Amino acid sequence: MHPFHQVHPVERELGRAAPAAQAPMARYPLSISADKRRLLDSDGRPFLIQGDAAWSLIANLDHAEAVHYLDDRKAKGFNTLIVNLIEHLYSQDAPRDRAGREPFVKPGDMTTPNDAYFDAAERVLEACAARGFAVILAPAYIGYRRDRGKGVSPHLDGWYDEIVATGPEGCRKYGTYLGQRFGRFANIIWCIGGDWHPEETRAGLDAVAHGLRDAGAANLFTGHTHPEFSAAETFAGADWLDLNITYTYGIVHRLLIEDWQRRPTMPFFLIESTYEGEHNASAQQIRRQAYWSVLCGGNGHCMGNHPVWLFGEGWQAALDLPGSHAMALWGDFFRTLPWSEFVPDLERRLVSGGLGEARGLDRVTAALTRDGRVGAAYLPICRPVEVQLGTLKGPWASVEWFDPASGRRISGGTLLTKGPAVLAPPFMEDSVLVLKSTGGEDD
Repeated sequence: MHPFHQVHPVERELGRAAPAAQAPMARYPLSISADKRRLLDSDGRPFLIQGDAAWSLIANLDHAEAVHYLDDRKAKGFNTLIVNLIEHLYSQDAPRDRAGREPFVKPGDMTTPNDAYFDAAERVLEACAARGFAVILAPAYIGYRRDRGKGVSPHLDGWYDEIVATGPEGCRKYGTYLGQRFGRFANIIWCIGGDWHPEETRAGLDAVAHGLRDAGAANLFTGHTHPEFSAAETFAGADWLDLNITYTYGIVHRLLIEDWQRRPTMPFFLIESTYEGEHNASAQQIRRQAYWSVLCGGNGHCMGNHPVWLFGEGWQAALDLPGSHAMALWGDFFRTLPWSEFVPDLERRLVSGGLGEARGLDRVTAALTRDGRVGAAYLPICRPVEVQLGTLKGPWASVEWFDPASGRRISGGTLLTKGPAVLAPPFMEDSVLVLKSTGGEDD
């Protein structure tokens, strides 16, 4: 027992996280806080991105299937989706949708949008809006360019060549068309680019964004980049960029911290890391990157699942795999805390020992509200940590442990906010430690 522990009661079960249905529906449009750190809804409430990758939602499902997917994700607390407006490769009959509609009257000519295709897309976006989803919508995903060998055409995931061929003037016309069609959707975040460096497409991508603005689209804009790069780097100088992203298959927490420290300050979120069902990802890794995303200063996280993201064979059954259930618990957990007030504990003021390897998957990340009322730390593995209780506003602090896999909450008692304490998690895999000030004048 630590010498400052006044009482250390037997750990008791505190129940489980509240159901996702209690998550409030955001009011759109979203905006950015005065300190450039947070997303706010139109009522001024912080908006926590609990996202899902649904890239082929518009192109690869009929309307009834799309509604089934949306209702499932809504029930699990998801509030954000990443969607391709036009699909180049991954739908069943790309670039046509399930009903055989081409996105362009002249295939590949982006100055000739097919109203019938975009009418159907509009119905899906209406269904998203009715359920309160923010939609991170890619109007012209450029995609990976893979060299398959001498004399063989490159494998094109996206619209890179078509954007270059259409040219800036034509791309601006396309953007204006989209703004006129979809500018009424306050829940859209326009997402420029996709999975590759802009290179020759940069002028065309800027033109799409400017065309959207020309048509009165007042929504926020972000960019999708090559992995290991942020939108602020890839689209440096873009006058349309409002919201930064972290995208990595490497050391997730390190890139998140880099984006927190980036200047000028820009709000960011983890748009993509390892997908469930890909790269031999463990259930624990899917949880790790999500908890890191908030405790390293971000505005949330978008998970992905294969086959859900492209709505391939077996996608319906995959809706209930552990990842989405863990993200439902993640959303419920953070919405009970003042997550938007958290500042990453980069100076190790709160958690000073047991942090793990700086470049490792076992790295503990912690954050503390500026007023010292609440602190939280994510422990990717079962390992004791040393906590400096004096960093919390006194005189007492309640200790609570949360299990990201099951939603169980267990009390660790009440401690004096004085000196260090070594605290051990009660769960066998990952855990979250929450410390809350009690007994002060504000309680």
